[in-house]
Amino acid sequence: MKKIVLSLAGVLAATAFAPEAAAIPAYARQVGMACSACHQQHFPVLNTFGRAFKAGGYTMMGAQGKVEGDHLSIPDTLNASMIVKLRYMKDNTTASDVSKSDRPTTKADGQLQMFDEFALLVGGRIAENVGVFMEGQMLETGPLIGILRMPFVFDMGAAKVSVVPFAADGGSAMVGYELSSGGILRANRWSESRKETSAVQYNSNIESAAGFAFVAQNDMGFVNVTKFTSDFGFKDQGEKSSALNSTYLRAAVTPTVGDWAIVGGVGVMSGQSWNIGEGATVQTEQTFIDFQAHGEVAGKELGVYAQYSNAPKVKNAGDISAYNTNGVTDKKALTIGADYTVIPHSLSIGAAYRKADNGAATNTGDDAITVQAVYDMYQNVALHAIFSTYSGSYYDANPTKATNLTTLMLEMAW
Repeated sequence: MKKIVLSLAGVLAATAFAPEAAAIPAYARQVGMACSACHQQHFPVLNTFGRAFKAGGYTMMGAQGKVEGDHLSIPDTLNASMIVKLRYMKDNTTASDVSKSDRPTTKADGQLQMFDEFALLVGGRIAENVGVFMEGQMLETGPLIGILRMPFVFDMGAAKVSVVPFAADGGSAMVGYELSSGGILRANRWSESRKETSAVQYNSNIESAAGFAFVAQNDMGFVNVTKFTSDFGFKDQGEKSSALNSTYLRAAVTPTVGDWAIVGGVGVMSGQSWNIGEGATVQTEQTFIDFQAHGEVAGKELGVYAQYSNAPKVKNAGDISAYNTNGVTDKKALTIGADYTVIPHSLSIGAAYRKADNGAATNTGDDAITVQAVYDMYQNVALHAIFSTYSGSYYDANPTKATNLTTLMLEMAW
C-alpha cells in the first residue's frame, strides 16, 4: 500500500510541475520531476516527498528509461549535475591596503569568492534497492571525491532498514543519514549561513568522517546508529585511518500534525579516533536536540527551526575536538529561525537568532542575529542576500573582530 501511495505521489508531482521539469539536476532527470517536487520553499530544503525519496535510497524512477536484466535495473543514462556558488562577502573590520599588489583582499575590503563551491554531483539508482550520492570537488586539491554515500535499503513492510557506507571530507557522521533541513547535516540547511542559523553547525570543527550508518525508518520517524572515524576514509588516507571508534546515535520523529510536517529528535555523538590530516586524536563528542516544522500561514509556506547543541571540553591534553574549536569549556548554542515564502516559488525571507558560548576560557558570549532573502530566478538559479550581526562578551573583549557580515551569493545547478 505504501508503495502505491508513493508512486501516486510521484505521478501527481510530475504532472503538477511538468512545465518546469528542466530543473535541478541528477535526481530531477532520473524521476522526471522539477526541483519543487522534492524541495520545500527553495533548494536544498526537503519536503515530505523529498525526504521519502532520500529515505528510499535515491532509487525511485520516473519517465527515464532503464537497462534491465537478471539482477540488473539501472537508468539508461548516468545522471550527473554541477553546482556552482559565486559569493561576495564584506564585514566591518579594518580594510587592508589593497593598493599593494602582494596584499590579498579581506572581507573588510569586500571579498569576491569566485566559484566558492564548484562540484560535480552524480547520483541515483544502482539497483532496485541500492542508490548513490557522490560529490566531486572540481577546484580543491586532494581526491576528486568529497562525499560518497551508497545506501542499501531493504523494505521490511512496516519499516525500511538501510545500511549506508559513506566517506566525506565535510559533513561529519551526519553524512551517513539525515532527513532534517535545519542544518544537522551541513548540506541540508535552510540558510547558507550555517554557523549563524544552526546550533549543530556552530559547533562543527573537523568535519571529515567515514563509516557505516545503520538505519530503521518509517513514516513516523527513524533511528540511526552510525559507527565512524573522524578521518577522510578514501584510498591512501582511508587505508591508514583509525578504526571506527566513534559512535553517532540519532533518533527523530517525522509525523504530520494537522497540516504541518514535523522533524524533531536528538543526537548523541561519542568516542575518539585518530585523524591523519590533523596528526592528533580527535574527540568526537556532542549532543543536540532539534525541531523543524513545515506548513503554511496565510496561504504561504513557512519553515520553523530550533536547535540546541553542546560539545564538551577536550578531556586529554594534546587531543582536539571535532565539535569544539577552543575546547577549554563546553561549547554550546541555541538557534531559533524561520523562513517564510513571500512570493510562491520565487521569494522567501528568513531570520534567525543564535545564543552561544564559544568554548573558550573567558569571554565566551558569541550571539548572532541573521536576516536573509532567497530569490529563485529559476528553480535551479537562486540569489541569496544575507546579513548577520554579532554581539556578546567575546566581541566586547576583542573590539577588532567583525561584528557584522554581509553575504551576496549566486547559486546555480544544472
